[in-house]
Amino acid sequence: MTTKLRRLLVSVLLIPMFAIGGLAVPASAAPAPAGASHGRSPADDPNADIKDRLAAIPGVTITEEKPTTTGHRYFLATYTQPIDHFRPWLGTFQQRFSLLHRGYDRPTVFYTNGYTLGTTPSRTEPARLVDGNQVSIEYRFFTPSRPDPADWSKAGIRQGAADSHALVTALKRIYQQEWLSTGASKGGMSSTFYRRFYPDDVAGTIAYVAPNNTDRYDYSAYTEFFRTVGTPECRARLNAAQRELLVRRDRLEPRFIADNKAAGSTFNTLGTPDRAYEAGALDVIWAFWQYSLESDCAKVPVAATATDDELYAWYDSQSGITGNSDQSLAKYTAYYYQAATELGAPYFDVSYLRDQLHYDYLELYSARSYVPKEIPTVFNRSAMPEIDRWVKREGERLMYVYGGNDPWGAKPFHLGRGSEDSYVYTVPGGNHGSNIGKLPAEQSAEATAKVLEWAGLGDQGTARSLAKSQQSIPPFGPLDAEGQRLEQERRPL
Repeated sequence: MTTKLRRLLVSVLLIPMFAIGGLAVPASAAPAPAGASHGRSPADDPNADIKDRLAAIPGVTITEEKPTTTGHRYFLATYTQPIDHFRPWLGTFQQRFSLLHRGYDRPTVFYTNGYTLGTTPSRTEPARLVDGNQVSIEYRFFTPSRPDPADWSKAGIRQGAADSHALVTALKRIYQQEWLSTGASKGGMSSTFYRRFYPDDVAGTIAYVAPNNTDRYDYSAYTEFFRTVGTPECRARLNAAQRELLVRRDRLEPRFIADNKAAGSTFNTLGTPDRAYEAGALDVIWAFWQYSLESDCAKVPVAATATDDELYAWYDSQSGITGNSDQSLAKYTAYYYQAATELGAPYFDVSYLRDQLHYDYLELYSARSYVPKEIPTVFNRSAMPEIDRWVKREGERLMYVYGGNDPWGAKPFHLGRGSEDSYVYTVPGGNHGSNIGKLPAEQSAEATAKVLEWAGLGDQGTARSLAKSQQSIPPFGPLDAEGQRLEQERRPL
């Protein structure tokens, strides 16, 4: 059986089903609303206003249109999704998405946001490069895109991929040029998952800083990263400052407790303020390399001479004083649930802190510790290895961009013999905000040309020429920073 035939059969088997008149019917084959037909529905009228076309798509509800300063149209909306795409009779929920409209004749970029949806107009890098439309989806079970009551067993990879497939299929009725998918961090993982189960939905995928934890407790790769990242001097300075946070625990933790009390924080998930403080101290070095550059080592407090105020302020800048409170963690329950059941979590050697720790490191730093106790978790050991095998054996038109000093890149996706027209790039010294524009000039031009080619904007030669003029494309504006900020919130990916 050919690869294409296998994919056709898989895509048919995975089409979301909806019960209509007592029968299970593919969503794509569901009858049109009464009185609507091709050519009469505004959704099918290329001359209709985008707001009318969008509102006419079955399942879409527009909740708001926001102004832009660039001529784009920007909409916030919801789409009716099954709680379980493979058991549609279990009910539905409303999933948020946004649409940044550029034109019907432009490519469309599908942004698989791995977290909550940003509600301010902004463009991903691929959307800027191709000057296209952008559809952004909120990952299921992040509020408010959460069924009530929440059956957390429906929060995983397969259901999320089916959400993307259903929305993209619906919106292709409006946008009929090429589609690309993209995402950063957990969103980059989600864009890969989407392609795994629906490989022909889009022409290409650009995944940024997407980790690939193929084991529940990935240890060696992350340990090696922290042993070698940056200079020996920088690593020593960071380790000493981190250790000092625990050495001075008797003075710093009371401030931590008082500030959290003033903020109304509780610690039912992690258990106690003491556990929360220690978890934050364990996070500071990871957070430094995730967000900072090696040149920022000069700003790290010198353990031997730093005041309590300086150390406490540094702790706050890296981990956040309220970062491990119930109130902060609640925003990321859906992430921690997936990490505890499918995505796995990073572990690394902290033996240099052993004499200062109050708790078992593996237990305290596990994803399970960050999931509310009333939500059960069972880890699926095959979920990520199956995705990894697909990338290596069958993945096509995939692009991964990593930062050389980003800890999440310690376990990247690798290509294999079966990977076709696919690429992996690394920004030297880059952090978790690495992208195509930060690559060395030749690689940046090469990657940009490939994105343009996948978007149907010319063959390889034409795309390379166009890529040179695309390098200076301005962002949508300062609001583009919101998308990056949302993807870099600490502690999740």
